[in-house]
Amino acid sequence: METSCLESPPLLQDMKVTIHETSMVFPSKETHQKSLFLSNIDKVLNLDVETVHFFAANKDFSPQKVAEMFKNALEDSLVVYDFLGGRLKLNSKTNRLEIDCNAEGAGFVVASCEYKLSEIGDLVYPNPAFAKFVHKSKDFLKPGDQPLCVAQLTSFKCGGFAIGFTTSHTTFDGLSFKTFLDNLAALAANKPLAVIPCHDRHLLAARSPPRVSFPHPELIKLGNLPTGPESGVFEASKEELDFKVFQLTSDNILSLKEKAIGSSGSRVTRFNVVTAHVWRCKALSAPYDAARASTILYAVDIRSRLNPPLPKGYAGNAVLTAYATAECEELEKGPLSRLVEMVREGTMRMSDEYARSIIDWGEMNEGFPHGDVLVSSWWRLGFEEVEYPWGKPRYCCPVVFHQKNIVLVLPPFGGCGGEDDGINIIVALPPKEMEKFQSLFYMFLS
Repeated sequence: METSCLESPPLLQDMKVTIHETSMVFPSKETHQKSLFLSNIDKVLNLDVETVHFFAANKDFSPQKVAEMFKNALEDSLVVYDFLGGRLKLNSKTNRLEIDCNAEGAGFVVASCEYKLSEIGDLVYPNPAFAKFVHKSKDFLKPGDQPLCVAQLTSFKCGGFAIGFTTSHTTFDGLSFKTFLDNLAALAANKPLAVIPCHDRHLLAARSPPRVSFPHPELIKLGNLPTGPESGVFEASKEELDFKVFQLTSDNILSLKEKAIGSSGSRVTRFNVVTAHVWRCKALSAPYDAARASTILYAVDIRSRLNPPLPKGYAGNAVLTAYATAECEELEKGPLSRLVEMVREGTMRMSDEYARSIIDWGEMNEGFPHGDVLVSSWWRLGFEEVEYPWGKPRYCCPVVFHQKNIVLVLPPFGGCGGEDDGINIIVALPPKEMEKFQSLFYMFLS
């Protein structure tokens, strides 16, 4: 069966990026100051998300022209998304995190790279040096200021460019960020908004009084978090990690689905079978203990699962973490069909009442999702489908991070995750565990 693992290519360690201009952008029209309520889902995600969107050269749109158009569109977007130009603050009366929509602006950076786009390496391969295409430093802002969005446009010698975003996860999840990008592209083209955003985050407020109606083994209170190398799925690893990209073709995925159908004949989705495959390989790559339980976490969009459903343009975080748990012996010896069924059950569990129970749990407890592996799927977000005036991105990716318990699932280079496309699976593990993972990955495919 034809599969491939992208071996670590020689990576450019220095992207030779020069910063030319740093500034603040402000709403293009006056906005009203207000405080934006954050749901219990939003407030748990008080961390930055860094994404890079690569564009090929376009003779009609020089990087300089794009920078001007992009900056103007960003100013307009701060009117439509007024919270994006605000700042996080703690409400002293409620002791809740919220966004002060105070129009203090977003960061904007113009930079250049001494390489051509074709010279910086395979865009699919997770090069930590791509972090140079997003702006981490807040030195150009007033002391102590923390904008919720900083955008950097970096031009390449060939005329291509990258747009890097650093956004607070409290502002968007992947789906609402995609809608934001669609609207940003529309504003850049002087077109109507693609989707009118809904900013009412009270739609995901806890009930009064809160009612936790299910056990939630996928959540852990802060005081109960274990210490040590397995302290948490979101914790950065202090170990040396190898990065690899495992590519699954459509034929590979079809083969896995055929293995997983089993005697029940039930429908098997691409996401469920790939998640089950990754879960098994990741759990068994660690030192083996047949009785050790492994819990996999994965995001489920709850927009359509609530009663009533959320508006299409809901602009906050509306994904919750589903889970499945199995002992290593079952992961090793059990049929793939059963693992896929457990993943499916985790998704099906996410009813309106279950989602509300999680939100209410967050009202009563300080904590967050907890497991030993999280599958973060960017496969169907569709960032590559956004139609800017200067064209669609060649590729979009997150900036890789030093975390061994998060597995990224991305669309293939040049594809948008369509039904005929494969996927790329990005794994970061200590060398010995990576060897085991790679061996298991192909063994269970054969």
